[in-house]
Amino acid sequence: MQTILIIFLIAAMGATVFFLIRGIVQFLKTTEQDLMGDGPNMSGHRQNKAMQGRIAMQAVAVVICVLLLLLMGR
Repeated sequence: MQTILIIFLIAAMGATVFFLIRGIVQFLKTTEQDLMGDGPNMSGHRQNKAMQGRIAMQAVAVVICVLLLLLMGR
């Protein structure tokens, strides 16, 4: 069981890094026109989606860490 959780933890950490890099790339693609435009823009929307994905993957990784600690304590 611990081996499976460790594999899932590594996958969650990899997904977190993926979403982090994706968000940074979207941030670097932001143009001055995106910043000065009226209303929401696609660049900001993509940045928010990447941040939401990163936060979700971090939460999954934390839950897996807690499960591993509980299993090791028994």
